[in-house]
Amino acid sequence: MSRQRIRFVEARTARAIAIIGAITLLIAALALGIAIGTMFGRSHLGEERALTSRRSYEIEELGRINAALIELAPRVEGLSAEVNELHEFDAHLKAAHGTGGTSGVHDVPPLPDSEEPASSLDGAGGPALPPRLCDTGHTTTGAPRQRLKSTQRIIDCVNDQVSQLQTQTLAHYAAYMAFPGREPAPGARSGSPYGNRLDPFTGHLSFHPGVDLVAPTGTPILASAGGRVVQAGERNGYGNAVDIRHGDGTMTRYGHASRVLVKAGDYVMPGQEIAEVGSTGRSTGPHLHFEVIVDGAQINPSPFLALFRRKPNAQS
Repeated sequence: MSRQRIRFVEARTARAIAIIGAITLLIAALALGIAIGTMFGRSHLGEERALTSRRSYEIEELGRINAALIELAPRVEGLSAEVNELHEFDAHLKAAHGTGGTSGVHDVPPLPDSEEPASSLDGAGGPALPPRLCDTGHTTTGAPRQRLKSTQRIIDCVNDQVSQLQTQTLAHYAAYMAFPGREPAPGARSGSPYGNRLDPFTGHLSFHPGVDLVAPTGTPILASAGGRVVQAGERNGYGNAVDIRHGDGTMTRYGHASRVLVKAGDYVMPGQEIAEVGSTGRSTGPHLHFEVIVDGAQINPSPFLALFRRKPNAQS
């Protein structure tokens, strides 16, 4: 009995141990699975967070680059348009000065040179090297973050170069905008020219210091160039008149207006409406009397107007 009891106890204990061991192994396996799953989940979550962080950074950088390009594009377009205008006008001016048969063309002054003489520079010099362009060699290689940084550096470089070009162009373009010659009354027909003529009131020979542009009353009168209004209102012989100073001793005068739209002290841009055609003052009918005055002397406006009427690459 004692041996059987021992065997029974041993067999029962063995079964209990086996059951407990199996349960323990099952719990251990389950715990290990949970631990592995948790670790994998954390690792996967970390990768997702890192990926999200990288994507967020790249999207943010792309947004900055896009904003910089949006800001840069109109500056480049505007600078290109200004330079094209300057080149075209310079070609017209050189062609006009190279034409011997056009009366008065050589009286038209060139655009003022805004550059300082070399003698005023303090110790400037060095080898003549070509301009250094923005480095574009690393925009297609490396990690995305490196490529984005390289692209941003290139945009910053281009931005700086555009700013320098704008600064260099500004003085020349300002001089061009202040150069008289744009049509003050587009669509008007030519009347009395500059020079001696028979006075319409006395019939005697007299000097006509401008050109007459015939147009209906109320036709807009436009500023031939940018500048500052120095007189606006009644002027003896001119009726309602506007005088605009453009700098460097140059001025334009617009006479016989029916209505004046500016006042002394105003700054105007080329093509801005300053008055309306009329027949005030010493006038026989509605027209604009237009003068160009250089250093106090009234000179022939026709060559100035011809410069802006001239077509590109046109030969006289």
